Amino acid sequence: MPEISNQVMVISGLAIIALLFIAVTITRMYRIAGPNEAFIVTGMRGLRIVNGSGTIVLPLIENARQLSLELMSFDVAPVQDLYTNQGVAVTVEAVAQIKVKSDHESIRTAAEQFLTKSSDERQSLIRLVMEGHLRGIIGQLTVEQIVKEPEMVGDRVRSTCADDMNKMGLEVVSFTIKEVRDKNEYITNMGRPDVARIKRDADVATAEAERDTAIRQAAASRESAVARAQADQERIIAETASLGKQAESQRDLEIKRAQYAELVKRQQAQADKAYDIQTNIMQQQVVAESVKVKQIETEQQVKVQEAEISRREKELIATVLKPAEVERQRIETLAAAEKQRLIAEAEGRGSSIRAQGEAEADIIFKKGEAEAKAMNVKAEAYQEYNQAAVIDKLIAGLPEVVRAMSAPLSQVDKITIVSTGGDTAGVNKLTGDMAKMAAQVPALFEALSGMNVADLFSKVPQIRDRSPKPDVLPPTDSGDKAKGAGAGK
Repeated sequence: MPEISNQVMVISGLAIIALLFIAVTITRMYRIAGPNEAFIVTGMRGLRIVNGSGTIVLPLIENARQLSLELMSFDVAPVQDLYTNQGVAVTVEAVAQIKVKSDHESIRTAAEQFLTKSSDERQSLIRLVMEGHLRGIIGQLTVEQIVKEPEMVGDRVRSTCADDMNKMGLEVVSFTIKEVRDKNEYITNMGRPDVARIKRDADVATAEAERDTAIRQAAASRESAVARAQADQERIIAETASLGKQAESQRDLEIKRAQYAELVKRQQAQADKAYDIQTNIMQQQVVAESVKVKQIETEQQVKVQEAEISRREKELIATVLKPAEVERQRIETLAAAEKQRLIAEAEGRGSSIRAQGEAEADIIFKKGEAEAKAMNVKAEAYQEYNQAAVIDKLIAGLPEVVRAMSAPLSQVDKITIVSTGGDTAGVNKLTGDMAKMAAQVPALFEALSGMNVADLFSKVPQIRDRSPKPDVLPPTDSGDKAKGAGAGK
């Protein structure tokens, strides 16, 4: 039994799978054509046209091709000029609406001719046919008919193209002229007489209308003036009567207003008097109560201040006086100890400083005495200097002068010399400038000493003979004669 049930389940599953496969296959083979298309089915069962319904297309043995039934809209604008029966060259642009007819015979015919062609190729073929018929119709009409009756041109094109379109399974839904123009301004000049006539008629009609308007305006102004004068008279009479009544009413109103004002002032005075009396009474009561309140507040403030004073006294005694007394005693003790320490230190430092000061004073005195003696000796030597000594000093300082003049050149890190030839260029120029600088030193010496260097060197032996001996000291006031005698020996 279990084996039989398993076989039944397997058979059922295979049956369901087979049914699903058949359903999917049929669904894929079944093709439905929309209202805007038609299926051209060819194969084992012959040619079939399906439009707005469905059919089964057997794979491998049948083929279904789609043909669009939608409206095709394209421009019909011949490139070449079209000539009317007057010989005027015009350019015409139109829009054509073409579609495949819905009957099976037309669909079959259109399929035979356009099924393998693209939409552009199909429109190109149809456009050629439409342009040819348009050229023939334009050649039979005048420019005025084309411009003024474009519907007639479109109807003639549709009727003329109908036979050719039927042969292709098509129909012309509409043909509309968009624009007509020419290069010779024939169309522009064609309307000028009518424009001039219409303008003339408009000017005449305008003048007549203005004349009638002026006449009617004058009559209306006269009638309006008469009516305005009568209305002004009636208005003046009415205004006079109204002003009289207004004056009487104003007089009565002023009398009643004065009476009411007097009564109001009297009652207001009485009310103000009573209000002032009552206000004074209330103010007296308020003042009395305020005095009582202030008195109570003053008493309470006095009690509070007394309590605060007592509290502050206790607080000062506890926080200030006692700590201050302890601090004072501590400071006095520390001050006494510090005083004793300072006295001892001062006594010890005094003895050492005194001895050190005496020694330093002795050293400074001896140093000053030696420097004074040296200065006296140098002064006596300077007094014995003659002209030769001064010249000696100046000549000894000349190398320092030359060294100072060449100091800026020693600070130069690098010198680049560009020589172009000649004795005054390159290194010769540099050494020559240095020699000139050194040659200026004797002139500087002459300017400082006031003496000629050549004369000075010619007197060198004389100066040497008169120069003081190294072992001879300058004479003093106490031993001039003795030292002079020793020098003579």
